[in-house]
Amino acid sequence: MATIRDVAKKAGVSVTTVSRALNGYSDVNEKTREKIKVIAQELNYSPSLLARSLVMKKTKTIGLLVSGLRIEGSKDNFTFEVLCGVNDCAGELGYELVLISTDSKKQQEKTYNQLCNERKVEGVILQGIKTDDPYLDEVLKSDIPCILIDIPIESDSVGYVTTDNKGGAQTAVEHLVDLGHKNIAMINGHSQAFVSRERLAGYQGGLKKKGISYNENYVVNGAFLEESAELETTKLLRKHPEITALFCASDLMAMGAMRAAKKLGKKLPEDLSVVGYDNIILSSYSSPSLSTIAQDRYRLGFEATTLLTKLLEGKEVEKNKVLQTAFIKRESTTENHR
Repeated sequence: MATIRDVAKKAGVSVTTVSRALNGYSDVNEKTREKIKVIAQELNYSPSLLARSLVMKKTKTIGLLVSGLRIEGSKDNFTFEVLCGVNDCAGELGYELVLISTDSKKQQEKTYNQLCNERKVEGVILQGIKTDDPYLDEVLKSDIPCILIDIPIESDSVGYVTTDNKGGAQTAVEHLVDLGHKNIAMINGHSQAFVSRERLAGYQGGLKKKGISYNENYVVNGAFLEESAELETTKLLRKHPEITALFCASDLMAMGAMRAAKKLGKKLPEDLSVVGYDNIILSSYSSPSLSTIAQDRYRLGFEATTLLTKLLEGKEVEKNKVLQTAFIKRESTTENHR
């Protein structure tokens, strides 16, 4: 395998010149730089990341810090799709990616800055953080550039990317009201999630816009889990048999809700219309297929990486981006005949 000395010898320049040419320093003549690049390619020479980081004093490495990574969430593919977006964008821009997993307990054992410094990351994309997680406050106080996914908070070194969660939820509710439903319940996630707050606000906004009073007894939390949603839906429908429609804050919870309704002897969508949120792969294969609010999780990761790298490179940039959602009508919603 060729070394930097081999390249320098063939180019007739010093090792330092080769290093500075390949690392983009402006004090190297462009003609010389191109010559060195051609020779490096001919010799199949690639500078090591460690050597490059020592010269540039930058690692060109970003971290995707995921909180609460559990097998229970594998069905919705959320983290995987975000990861793909981050990885593709990082690769295009010449950055290395490190995946870091954490949870509330780990966050109490090691500070955010310690974790970032140990992994030698220049910046971080943070996904899955809860409002009461220790790292959230630490991120805002840190000078390490960070982009939050689905957490609409900014500081000098922090930005965010999210979808229009409120607007998406409102669209779902308006669709149900337009079908003649008035007793519309909601299976929300949990109180420590920013998206839960936004989707609840959208649910309330949709009802208000259509002239329907908000009933807090129609809202329960399913913790973004299929089994929890099934349990909560069973209790909700037994207590309030007048409910004819459900808006679920995730497709996974909608799957649990539909299973609960079927066990109670309800026909879908004749007795109960259901709208989910996410448009996961399973939503088109469920029975009935699930009407849902689609959000682009891949693009969330891609845009977060774009923002982060611009921050790292000192470019002027708006530190927030809100992606639009789209309503997808399938078989799980129909006109109310009750």
